[in-house]
Amino acid sequence: MTDKNEIMSAIANAGRIGIAGHIHPDGDCIGSCLGLYNYITANYSCRCDVYLEEIPQCFRCIAGCDVVNSSYPDAEPYDVFFALDCGDIDRLGKAEKYLKNAVLSFCIDHHGTNTGYADRNIIKPDAAACAELLYDLLEPEKFNHDSAEALYLGIVHDTGVFKHSNTTRHTMETAGKLLEYGVSSSKIIDGTFYEKTYLQNQILGRCLMESILMLDGKVIISAVNRKVQALYGLEPSDTEGIIDQLRVTKGVEVAVLIKEMNPQVWRVSMRSCEYVDVASICSKFGGGGHVRASGCVINGSMHDVINALTKEIDLKLASARECPDTNNL
Repeated sequence: MTDKNEIMSAIANAGRIGIAGHIHPDGDCIGSCLGLYNYITANYSCRCDVYLEEIPQCFRCIAGCDVVNSSYPDAEPYDVFFALDCGDIDRLGKAEKYLKNAVLSFCIDHHGTNTGYADRNIIKPDAAACAELLYDLLEPEKFNHDSAEALYLGIVHDTGVFKHSNTTRHTMETAGKLLEYGVSSSKIIDGTFYEKTYLQNQILGRCLMESILMLDGKVIISAVNRKVQALYGLEPSDTEGIIDQLRVTKGVEVAVLIKEMNPQVWRVSMRSCEYVDVASICSKFGGGGHVRASGCVINGSMHDVINALTKEIDLKLASARECPDTNNL
């Protein structure tokens, strides 16, 4: 594979390597970045730096978390810089400067909306996770427990513990190979996906209780405004998993969670079950992601945001009713 050979050569010949993922890092972003970091530091003598925003507590069991730099200081240009699981250069946030100044940059990603902003772009939308793609691009004999565990984390989170429609035979085979390095599936799945704090359970219950069904029960929406966040003392990670619980509501095709980040500024998370392309909806608001899982940011009141989203979702549902053969694609 040409991509694989080029990446291996670039790593082997680099003196300084930088790695970063998208803002508000999730399990796949964190797993991919730390998986590559652990792989490089276990096999090569170069300097390797990882830049991510603050990592949620539940992921700090992964080796390498203690070296992640969240302050983004100025640095000499890297020989090689990797942007992982990041569909747009703007979503690199403060790490964008490292990519632009690098001698050689790679973007490795599985988002179909990726704009191809690096010197070398390896974009595989059919991969279930960036971590799955990374496994294919690296050399299996050079993996150890730490690098394998990080990549397994990424696959688990971007497939919803192998439940989402992006899960393929190759995904399962890759996960199985990673387990052979001594990775504990129960540690990763229970400890980082299912386990919740009491506070997380409280806000989950509130979001479920205050959710509303719309468009003949095909859409479920819940909101967390700044007042509620302050009342509970929520951290960004405390709302993780709410959207996935909304999605499994019987009869629902699209789940939406909106979270107020600043006055009149809402971060939107969307999930679909079978046939609505939520990435195409989010792209209309400057966001993007996957066909079944995407997000964006919209300004306005809560009602403005809900009205704007439901208008676009209704168009997708109407299109699906007119073309029923598109269902389950």
